[in-house]
Amino acid sequence: MTDIGVNVPFMQAAGMSKFKENCAKCHGEWAKGTDSGPPLIHNYYKPSHHGDEAFYRAALNGVKAHHWRFGNMSPVEGIERKDITKIISYVRWLQKANKLY
Repeated sequence: MTDIGVNVPFMQAAGMSKFKENCAKCHGEWAKGTDSGPPLIHNYYKPSHHGDEAFYRAALNGVKAHHWRFGNMSPVEGIERKDITKIISYVRWLQKANKLY
């Protein structure tokens, strides 16, 4: 169970695992952010503002800071596009579960 009170669906479980492995250190266990990185459960990251391709670019190439003061995001070392696809599915599910869209 997540802290939003629901079980993570089977289709998003692999993404949750990859998220915890590659993203949670900065973006938080449930994508709520940390002192090192922004929350992904935020209007800035809903699909109408940052589409899925923005997540691929950020993970593969890094991204210059433009919404937050955490500094630039470095590329995620060793991550593959197929892993990012799973992570995006998980993050989008989290966003919906938190009524972001």
